[in-house]
Amino acid sequence: MNIRDLMLFQTIVREKGLTKASKMLYMTPQGLSRVIKNLENELNCQLLVRTSSGIELTESGTCLSEYADRITADYEQLRNELLHIRQRSRGVVDLLSAYGILRLVTPECITAFRKLYPEIEFHYREYPDRQVERLFQEREGNVAFSIADFDESLYDITELETFSIKLLVNERHPLSECSSVTIDALRGEPLYIESHEFKIHHLIKNKCREAGFEPNIIFETSGFSLCHKMVKDNKGISVTVDFVFDDMKEKGMKLIPFSDGIYEWKMCMLTRKGDKPCEADHQPPLQVGV
Repeated sequence: MNIRDLMLFQTIVREKGLTKASKMLYMTPQGLSRVIKNLENELNCQLLVRTSSGIELTESGTCLSEYADRITADYEQLRNELLHIRQRSRGVVDLLSAYGILRLVTPECITAFRKLYPEIEFHYREYPDRQVERLFQEREGNVAFSIADFDESLYDITELETFSIKLLVNERHPLSECSSVTIDALRGEPLYIESHEFKIHHLIKNKCREAGFEPNIIFETSGFSLCHKMVKDNKGISVTVDFVFDDMKEKGMKLIPFSDGIYEWKMCMLTRKGDKPCEADHQPPLQVGV
């Protein structure tokens, strides 16, 4: 038995059949059958019963499935721990960043970092902010840039910059005459907003619910760009922050601040509590010059 066999077994259980599992794994059903047969021979028990609707686990199969879940989870954690050891010994910055933040980290900034610390290997990946935190909790990466709030018991947190979230409207929209608005201005308005994988989505939705209504979300996007495009075409309204608005350089649109509370997009750098710094570098891995 090896870890690969256990992972294949888990897929069969999850897909409830050899045929479905084989398509997902790009293997033949016969190849998966051999894996199950080898496991059954090694463990001296029957794991699966084939039925007209697929497969069912025997009591032994259920037992193996529970152990396999724990074993493979421990295996993935081990792989991540060994990766972090290699990263520290080699001097690797593996940055997970929420979309939008690296707009402020210019290519020149990254180039300057590499020149200043040529011995450090630098990588970065971008995701929606809630996904960044899930991956970081699963011990992906060794530094993260994301949007507050965070569990302070898990991370050492350095605040980088805070921006006010503002209403974005077309200059032809009636709301463009307002110098400020409350969340009630969104009531009934067609709203384009980032998906539930972004904290800005939940902040706005919660503010609307506190005011006693559900926002009229027309479309959820994977970033600011489409929201700005739809507002430019006067298809609806959205929310954004100053630096993204300035970066888009789109004419015919207006930012309006909210006057009924705190609407913040706070960028922070996260490292895990207890993690040792890279041996090659005892300074913060990257500074955002804003």
